[in-house]
Parts: sequence; structure tokens; C-alpha cells
Amino acid sequence: MVRHTVCFKLKDHSDEAKEKAAEVLLSMVGNVPSIRKIWVGTDFLMSDRSYDLILQVDLDNREALEEYQNDPYHCEQVKPYMHANREASVAVDCEF
Repeated sequence: MVRHTVCFKLKDHSDEAKEKAAEVLLSMVGNVPSIRKIWVGTDFLMSDRSYDLILQVDLDNREALEEYQNDPYHCEQVKPYMHANREASVAVDCEF
């Protein structure tokens, strides 16, 4: 199993912007076949070092991660929105 985790710092830190970004990320459910499980959380602490959102996606293996990264819905709908609205992001991909 592979877990793909991304933390996003948005340009707009408002609750509305966080909720919209979370909706966009969760729209992958049913649209990206390689996803086995998805979880999105929003930050409430809002400290200087906080990121606004976390995305965790579980996939079967490294090949499924590659499929996810190149999936048309992910690339055409989700990535453009997140790239346009993020200030920064960090990612970790691990096997468990």
C-alpha cells in the first residue's frame, strides 16, 4: 500500500477557500479509479507554520501512484485548481 500525502498552504487562508479546495480534492472520489481511500482535513490552528489543508490518498502500489499522478481527471481538474490557489505545498509518498 502507498500513501500519498500533500499539505497545501493556500493564497487565501479563509475558511471558504479551504472548504472549496477540500471539495475540489474530494471530487476525485469516483473520478480517479486508482484511489482506494482519500481523506482531506483543514487546519484550525492557523499558526505561522500551519498549512491550510492536508490530502491523504491510499493506493495499491507504486504503479497505482503513477496512474494517479497521470490520471486525466486529476491532471485536468484538480491539479490546475490547486496550483492556481496554492502558495506552497509539500508532499510525502510512503509505503506501508
